[in-house]
Amino acid sequence: MATGKFAIIGGSGFESFEGVQEIRDLDRQTPFGMASSGLRLIKFGDHEVVFLSRHGRHHEMLPTEVNYRANIYALKKHGVTKIVSVSAVGSLQQELAPGDCVIATQYMDRTKGVRRHSFLGEGLVGHVSLAKPVWASGVKAVRELVAAKKPQLDFKIHFDKTYICIEGPYFSTKAESMSYRAAGADIIGMTNFPEFALAREAGICYLPCCFVTDYDCWDDSIEHVTLQVVLDTMKKNNQKAVRLIGQILAASPKEDADSRDGGLKSGLMTPSDAIPAAAREWLPTLMS
Repeated sequence: MATGKFAIIGGSGFESFEGVQEIRDLDRQTPFGMASSGLRLIKFGDHEVVFLSRHGRHHEMLPTEVNYRANIYALKKHGVTKIVSVSAVGSLQQELAPGDCVIATQYMDRTKGVRRHSFLGEGLVGHVSLAKPVWASGVKAVRELVAAKKPQLDFKIHFDKTYICIEGPYFSTKAESMSYRAAGADIIGMTNFPEFALAREAGICYLPCCFVTDYDCWDDSIEHVTLQVVLDTMKKNNQKAVRLIGQILAASPKEDADSRDGGLKSGLMTPSDAIPAAAREWLPTLMS
């Protein structure tokens, strides 16, 4: 089992970070298939952590193709208790500008039901609360870092925002973008669901650090999102993410009860003697 309790999940533009030392590859095999390629133990500054490139080491998977269950299970198997998730998002609000970081604390799911989004099912029944879906102590730690005016954090960080997750791989139509704004969403992405929900089921703290690359397409006075616009901004956001992650690791926020105990530990309804044989093999890892 890996010694690092922190994991970093890197999304588009965050498949690798400069100055990070790779220690060794980690086993990707899970009961749910293979986790994304590039699962490895790394040295991030003075900290040994698990790193997972969400889309694969060479960005070979669309958001829909990511095996989210395998990814979260693999992290849990390797001893991870706290995840810092880094991703690229579009902005649905004027004040959330490209280059800013948004700490999402609420979510809306607009995926299309093709993603395997729960460890439950096939004879295993339960219900898990997602009322407070992210790691509260992690959010508090970032707030304190901002309040302390850490010189490394020379960019805007926004809190208490809502992330809407769409299926992709297409960017939104203008009508969709406007409807998401009307529904109360602040940023838009393609990958945080079901990742955050599976982390909750597995009892892992989940902190999303979302870096804005564009303004989607809701305002015709602003250039509509294109892949090139996203790629150009991603390069600048990568180093900001390095600085933010370094500060979070140094602060080492404590785990919180909602994240640690609010998943399958308390939400599983199936009696122990009725748990399917196949689930008996892997469920203890998620319940640990």
